[in-house]
Formats: sequence, C-alpha cells, structure tokens
Amino acid sequence: MPLHQASGRFLPGLLLSSTTMLLWGALPLILEGALESLDAVTLTWFRMAFSGAVLVAWLGRRGQLPRLRQLAPRGRGLLAVATLFLAANYLSYLLGLERTNAAASQVMIQAAPLLLALGGIVVFREPFARVQWWGLGLLALGMGAFFAEEVRQLVAGLDRYLTGALFIGVASITWAVYGMAQKQLLLWLPSQAIMLCIYLGSAVLFTPGAAPGLLLGLDAAAWILVLLASLNTLVAYGTFAAALEHWEASRVAAILALTPLATLAFARAAAALWPGFVNTSTASPAAFAAAAVVVAGSLLVALGQPARPESGP
Repeated sequence: MPLHQASGRFLPGLLLSSTTMLLWGALPLILEGALESLDAVTLTWFRMAFSGAVLVAWLGRRGQLPRLRQLAPRGRGLLAVATLFLAANYLSYLLGLERTNAAASQVMIQAAPLLLALGGIVVFREPFARVQWWGLGLLALGMGAFFAEEVRQLVAGLDRYLTGALFIGVASITWAVYGMAQKQLLLWLPSQAIMLCIYLGSAVLFTPGAAPGLLLGLDAAAWILVLLASLNTLVAYGTFAAALEHWEASRVAAILALTPLATLAFARAAAALWPGFVNTSTASPAAFAAAAVVVAGSLLVALGQPARPESGP
C-alpha cells in the first residue's frame, strides 16, 4: 500500500478502534445493572432487535438496504457464520458476566482480540513486524498477569467464578470467529449492511427464548440501562466494523486490548459518583504493573510498522 494511503487510513482506524474500546469498556457496567431486571436471553434479544430496527430505518431512508440475493454463496455462508457466532458471543458473555464481575469479565474477554490478531496473521496473512510480535508477547503476558492477580484475590464463590470464566472463554472464541468472518464479508457488503443482517438474524435466533413481556414491568432506571446497552451495541459494533475497513484486524485487536483499563476507569468513576452502583476493589501494585504491560504491548502492536504491503480488503 502506498505511504499516503497508509497514513490516510491510520487516523480513522485509530479513532474508530478507540471509540469501540471506550464503549465496550463502559458496557459491562451497564449490563450488570440491566441484568438485575432482565434475563440474559431477553436482554440480548432486545439489544439485537433494537439495533436492527434502527439500522433498517437508517439504511432504508438512504436507499442502502442490502440485497442478499446478489450476494455470492460464499458470502451468504460467511454471513451465517458471523451471525451465529456473534449471537453465541453475546449470550455466553452475559452468562459469564452474571457469574463474575465487570472488571474480571473484561480482563478475561481480552483473549478475544488476541485470537483475532492471531487470526489476522494466520488466516489473512496480515503483515507483522518484529516489534509488533514483541508487543503481542507483552500483551499476552500482561493479560495473563492481570487475570492471575484477579483470581488470587478471590476467596468466596470460586466455583461460580470459574463457571463464569468458562462462559467468557467461549465468548472469546466465538467473537474471534465472528471478527474474521466480518473482515471477509467486507469484500461483498459495507459494514452497516453486514451489521444489519447480523442484528436481525440474531434477534430471530433469540426470539424463542426471550420474554418480551418482562419489558413492560421495567421501571425508568431499568429502561435507561437497557436502552444504553442497546445504543452501545449499535454504535460500538458500527465503529468496530468500520475500523476493520481502515485497519488490519491485528491492529484493531491491539487497541481493543485496552478495554479492561477503560472498564476499571469507568468503574472507579461510577463508584465515586454513584456509591453502591458497582463493586470495585482497590487494584494492587501487581495489577497496575500488569495493566502497564498490557498498554505497552497494545501500543507496540498498533503503532509498529508492517513488514510488507498490506493485503486483503
């Protein structure tokens, strides 16, 4: 890729990836509150249906609704894979969040961007410089140390926590598969059209297990949390999909690896502004050191120069 094209893609990729990271950093705190009023399936169904309805109205008004009949068979297959795996990611993440907490779930889910980065290198053969490999190693080391510190501080509810960790592990794998399918789908469809199909398809999948009647019993505070979670879904996945149009999957994944730090910062702010809204524990020096390693590794992966011209969409 010519230098002027690479520089033209860098800033939009960085801004879009950072926006996604901040939105996903706040999301677990919102979901924790929403799960007190709704079950995981109904909450996921509403988020998907809401996001799909908004995109139908937006793209329909602009005459940009996707025409799936014109999509190649391989594209339809990838769209089905992306829908199934993102739906599985949403549900398994919420089930894990119910059994852990916002900060811990965000640390564990960072296996997802690591898997996406490796997928970008292995599947899409994205260029990766030596300094980026060092960054990837630091990223893995920092997340492992951070997770180990979280587990070390646990005393009660370990079985429930480990079950939650298993769900988060499933969420990480399914999200990485979705991310790689999304990257390839950009060969056929624009990002907003892809997300529209995924949202509506996922809403259909969750309809049999959802209980929409529960929404009628929500109070104003619960509705605010549910709507915030839905808007977060719509905007964050929109910026994530757009980021993949400007940046390699491995670089997007590196910025997303900073999400646990954003969650910790948002949790501290929420605890200060609304005491009792979230449970935050004082981070130990070891946790802060691990967080610093995560930041350093993410920056090396994101800012390191590729070893050869970019390939792929």
